[in-house]
Amino acid sequence: MSGTGVVSMDHVLVALGETKEEREVRIRSLFNFFDAANNGYLDYAQIEAGLSALQIPPEYKYARELCEVCDANSDGRVEYHEFRRYMDDKELELYRIFQSIDVEHDGTILPEELYEALLKAGIEMNDEELAHFVEHVDKDNNGIITFEEWRDFLLLYPHEATIENIYHHWERVCLVDIGEQAVIPEGISKHVNRSKYFLAGGIAGGISRTATAPLDRLKVVLQVQSEPASIMPAVTKIWKQDGLLGFFRGNGLNVVKVSPESAIKFYAFEMLKKVIGEAHGNKSDIGTAGRLVAGGTAGAIAQAAIYPMDLIKTRLQTCPSEGGKVPKLGTLTMNIWVQEGPRAFYRGLVPSLLGMIPYAAIDLTAYDTMKDISKRYILQDSD
Repeated sequence: MSGTGVVSMDHVLVALGETKEEREVRIRSLFNFFDAANNGYLDYAQIEAGLSALQIPPEYKYARELCEVCDANSDGRVEYHEFRRYMDDKELELYRIFQSIDVEHDGTILPEELYEALLKAGIEMNDEELAHFVEHVDKDNNGIITFEEWRDFLLLYPHEATIENIYHHWERVCLVDIGEQAVIPEGISKHVNRSKYFLAGGIAGGISRTATAPLDRLKVVLQVQSEPASIMPAVTKIWKQDGLLGFFRGNGLNVVKVSPESAIKFYAFEMLKKVIGEAHGNKSDIGTAGRLVAGGTAGAIAQAAIYPMDLIKTRLQTCPSEGGKVPKLGTLTMNIWVQEGPRAFYRGLVPSLLGMIPYAAIDLTAYDTMKDISKRYILQDSD
């Protein structure tokens, strides 16, 4: 059948080579596996115990989510008919996405078809990573993925089976080396469409900076006043000198520096985490102290890189208007260079770094910690 046709349970049965009776026996056997106490129903504890029996580490299983998805009437118990309904819906869902990946429609997923599907979702894998993915799902090691193997890989995954979610499921849940020690390798995802996230982040940052620009201008004006500072007189002064646009003076530079500042900070943070992890022989978790060091250092690197723009922005916001006209950016920059020399662009850098290091350390550590928590306990979507 084509990947765009209507999918029915008959298609699933053909793909699995099962009869309705054989499928019923299989689902009932799986239900009984979880219902080890023969209660006739499943609850959270039984599902969790069943997943543990499958040697899935506690922090990487979806017991609570699976229980909630199966429990259609939300009474805390999963009856067989509810479990069966989940199995029907999940297998149909998995067959649909299997068909969308199987562009040759030969009943199997080839490595190159999986690669193309991941690529379309913005995820790039090298040959070694792709081979690991296929190897993990391909139980008979013949180099292709059948629907039965695909189903077994994802049947107990309670979240929506999108390509990106499936990738993260493999990356975080199924790259588990079950032996004397359980090892969760570091993340290896590489988003081809990073530019769209970078652009989105830049636009969002620009909008937020523009929305808060009047407060930023007011803050700087109050900071440089020698006489006792008061908010309303400062607001009135800005309005009289420059009008409404006066509250947005310097905002262009503020917007321009958002993207490179964020890009440098996050890139440096990830690279420093990797360096620290390798130095301590533990790439998977560098701990809070390691994150604080990486975050503080990354913040300092980003601040130093964009500091000249920050200084020019501050000068632009504080210099007096001449006849109601704002000084030109190029003229102001050239005057600083000629009159004060290139070192002037880094004047005040040290106090700025002293303030940025603890801020960035706490900010990025909190971000990284909450990201890990969300990946463990919240429905996977996109970083």
